[in-house]
Amino acid sequence: MDMARLGLDAQAVVAERLTRLARGDLAAGIEASLMMSEKALAISEVNARLATAAATGRLDTVGADIVRLYGRKVRANRTRLRC
Repeated sequence: MDMARLGLDAQAVVAERLTRLARGDLAAGIEASLMMSEKALAISEVNARLATAAATGRLDTVGADIVRLYGRKVRANRTRLRC
């Protein structure tokens, strides 16, 4: 269920971001910068969770944890972009 919601929310975020980026104005540039920094931060968080899971032997649950992590981030972006 978390994966399905993540997929739907991600599609909405992509659509809104593409709309904003297509304008090519200052807000589009700010959104592009924000998007890139968020992605860099997210991948570092995922790497940390994977390393922790590997070190503690909990690789069986890390996938669901990462989906929840991305889900929270995508929902926050969706809420921010709606404004």
